[in-house]
Amino acid sequence: MRKHFYTLMLAVAAVFIGYSFYTNFIHDPQATAFLGHKVTLKRPINLPVWLTVMEVHIVFACVAMVSGALNFPSRIVQNHRKFHKFNGYLYVASVVIVDLTSGYMAPFSTGGKINSVAFNLLNVIWLGMTIAAIVQIKRKQIDKHRKWMVRSYAFCYTNMFIHLITFVCHNGFGMAYETSYTIGVYGTILLLLVIAEIVLRTVYWHPKGRLRA
Repeated sequence: MRKHFYTLMLAVAAVFIGYSFYTNFIHDPQATAFLGHKVTLKRPINLPVWLTVMEVHIVFACVAMVSGALNFPSRIVQNHRKFHKFNGYLYVASVVIVDLTSGYMAPFSTGGKINSVAFNLLNVIWLGMTIAAIVQIKRKQIDKHRKWMVRSYAFCYTNMFIHLITFVCHNGFGMAYETSYTIGVYGTILLLLVIAEIVLRTVYWHPKGRLRA
């Protein structure tokens, strides 16, 4: 079950990364479709700067998704400790960059201030969980470190779940896009917290603090 879950997680990550790069760098590099939904902004967007920040945000969100996934298999931890450590630092750096770029874009969030607040809250939660994982490994608490990494890694799928929930609400239930997006943002925060805890209780293998894959 654990091996199948890990394989499924990698497959979902690969598909989403491919979709993100195609959508944002090939199909619609000016983000015309996405920006078209930002109709209630109270401040103008400096488009060249916003697009550059968004591109950096996307690239490092994908880096975090890949580097985080690569550090879970026990064979990486046991046989490639230097890679595991370097990759861990890469993950942390990616999370910080994603948080900083998200912080810049938050005031321009679709749906206005209510979603700006949510994105800032999400950034604090994600960074806090990542810091907790660092603190635990510094204390040699491997099992606790791995658990906090599971919680942190879940938030790599934030964008995917936001757009999935938004799509279902808007296209499936005919709700206004901004309302759907707001439900997507808040629903994702709640859902990822729950999913992480479900994974820890069903998939996580805690003797010696390892996740088998």
